[in-house]
Amino acid sequence: PPSDAWLFGSDPFGRDVFSRVIWGGRVSLTVGIGVAALSVCLGLAIGMIAGFNRVADAVLMRIMDGMMAIPGILLAVALVAIVRPSITTVVVAIAIPEVPRVVRLVRSVVLSIREQPYIEAARLSGVRFPGLLIRHVLPNTIAPLIVQASFVCASAILSEAYLSFLGLGIPPTTPTWGSVISEGRNVVQLAFWVVLYPSLFLGATVLFINLIGDGLRDMLDPRLARTL
Repeated sequence: PPSDAWLFGSDPFGRDVFSRVIWGGRVSLTVGIGVAALSVCLGLAIGMIAGFNRVADAVLMRIMDGMMAIPGILLAVALVAIVRPSITTVVVAIAIPEVPRVVRLVRSVVLSIREQPYIEAARLSGVRFPGLLIRHVLPNTIAPLIVQASFVCASAILSEAYLSFLGLGIPPTTPTWGSVISEGRNVVQLAFWVVLYPSLFLGATVLFINLIGDGLRDMLDPRLARTL
């Protein structure tokens, strides 16, 4: 059990739970940040194209609707089962179901921007399509994307814990919060600390990231800032 020598106690194999929880946090944050970065980059590119090109919009958004019809965790499980489990595989498997949500967000922003007078003025002044997106559209998508990225990061950490709990995520040789909880569930009545501490860290991390996302939304949205 927990003591001065074993801060969080040890698991049935005699391994230090504190060390495994700290290392699992490193893995979970790596997955969360990687998923957020990958999904935002892909969603930004697809959403900007769909928002400006009506033909591409009709095709791309039907693909995104089809992807959203499949539960994200189910799609991630299928992708991980096909490819050899690794951190990279888990990041890609969790990021793909998150892309449609980012695409829809970016597309909605672009649709509201493309009819603005300054966009029409830029077109008439000879600004080409790539420059139009980079110079005039991209800056307006940064604020909502930052907020969306924080929520995607929190969701990715939970998804990684689900996969690891089921034995489908990171290889068992690498401790994660989900795998530590999974290994301790059979001895929870004798050694509850094996499950308690990684669960607390997982819940606190997801809550903290969601609170950051709420704060960023309030800070970056002018309409909400005026009401504070």
